[in-house]
Amino acid sequence: MNKVRITAIRQTIYEDLMVKYENPIEHTCDVREGQQWISIDGQIPEGMCPSAWFSMREFVESLARGEGNFYDGWMKNPMSAMISCNDGFRPFSFYLEVVNEQE
Repeated sequence: MNKVRITAIRQTIYEDLMVKYENPIEHTCDVREGQQWISIDGQIPEGMCPSAWFSMREFVESLARGEGNFYDGWMKNPMSAMISCNDGFRPFSFYLEVVNEQE
């Protein structure tokens, strides 16, 4: 199976939606832009946010099996995907890509 690198690319924050709909909370997300994980055998990497993993798991598992080209050419690199976590107030975008053995 392929290894899959997961990179936290960008977080978007919708403050207007938080004010309107969210109860105040002290702790939200520990993910930081540029943070990376490696999934081995399509498994959740240590330290990965479980909620973010839930959003990307099927894509990571497919890439690990050598499947790609999601949605018939969606990504420039067919062995990659851009997936966002399911936090509607502060979603993070993650870039998933197959890692070459030389890396």
